[in-house]
Amino acid sequence: MSLDVPTAVLERAARGELDDAAFLEVVRNSLPYAWEVVSAAVADGQARPEAPFGEHEVPPPSEAERGQLLRALASNAIRGALESHFGVTLAFQNCHRVAAFAPAAVDSDVYREFVSIRGQVLNQSPELRDC
Repeated sequence: MSLDVPTAVLERAARGELDDAAFLEVVRNSLPYAWEVVSAAVADGQARPEAPFGEHEVPPPSEAERGQLLRALASNAIRGALESHFGVTLAFQNCHRVAAFAPAAVDSDVYREFVSIRGQVLNQSPELRDC
């Protein structure tokens, strides 16, 4: 299960009354490690405005945390909510490398290189083979 959704939130969703804030709260509570990683990538970008993007590259401490990150970034709804909330476009490599790009940078050479097959292959290492 990707998210731990409280009954009240399920009931609001069934009535068509679910808003972004309630969904984000479910994401934050259900996937705290993923929330922390995205927050860190965004903060890195804010701390280094000269950098083309903010990033987080620390491998998760366990498979449980890795699973949270994968669920958050593989779900269109969750990833989209995170991007909207933080005002970024997320990019992802190696089961743990998360980059937060300013939306205006999505058409940049740096972004295209990050999400390219070349970028993925160059970011491989034996230690990350089973990530």
